[in-house]
Amino acid sequence: MTHPFKPRTTHADLGEGYFDKVRAASFPQHLLRYRNQRAATSVGLDGLSDDEWVNHFGKFEPLPGSFPEPLALRYHGHQFQTYNPDLGDGRGFLYAQLEDLNDGRLMDLGTKGSGRTPWSRAGDGRLTLKGGVREVLATAMLEALQVNTSKSLSLIETGEQLYRNDEPSPTRSAVLVRLSHGHIRIGSFQRLAYLREDEALRRLVGYSLRALYGEDSDDPLRLLDLVLTRTATLAARYMAAGFVHGVLNSDNINITGESFDYGPWRFVPTWDPAFTAAYFDQNGLYAFGRQ
Repeated sequence: MTHPFKPRTTHADLGEGYFDKVRAASFPQHLLRYRNQRAATSVGLDGLSDDEWVNHFGKFEPLPGSFPEPLALRYHGHQFQTYNPDLGDGRGFLYAQLEDLNDGRLMDLGTKGSGRTPWSRAGDGRLTLKGGVREVLATAMLEALQVNTSKSLSLIETGEQLYRNDEPSPTRSAVLVRLSHGHIRIGSFQRLAYLREDEALRRLVGYSLRALYGEDSDDPLRLLDLVLTRTATLAARYMAAGFVHGVLNSDNINITGESFDYGPWRFVPTWDPAFTAAYFDQNGLYAFGRQ
């Protein structure tokens, strides 16, 4: 392949204590529904034919020079005010890394709906086509409003029927690929602190400062200051845009201050501090509005 992308494998340098090597699901069908050519151009993948695109982002043939196998990342997190130590990439993985051709930043290609992993618990590892479309719409709108967000790179319908409790079923399946400046979360640090893996925690701090912030440092207070500033800026931009993220748990907060993972979400026309984009009603289903 002669496309001018610049592959990286930086995350693998951390070692296997931070992720699990996995395989993508094998899908019965691959229908390309969305291709973000502008985002692809920024990382040198715009020259792929549609067949090549599907091979890499639907069948997950490795990108030359990046990971030979996808990596399901490990993390914990606070979900709906409760600490959950049984988390990790349950229906996604880090598929590849590469450079942004404009500024040299390290970029990740991460998936949603790519199959089961050791962290899937009782889930099927799949994504509904509706869920994929919701993410495409959210990222496009937030980017237009100048909110720092992941980019929806690809959405491919995969030919399975899925059953979900929170929407009419059966419903069509899909796999999404997002382009992000890193997939390390606040929950990545919570996990290591919870397990008291101090040396691994120090290594993650140094990696994050060097790979994601371009600073030659191992100072945890410096990283804390950077993450606090970026996260506060993101929160302010959410408020200015009238955006409400429905699953803003610490496993879904990127340490680079880039918003990602859009399940239930809403835009509100006026400021309403009591509005929530997702809570469980008396029937155990997602609801929206004032709880």
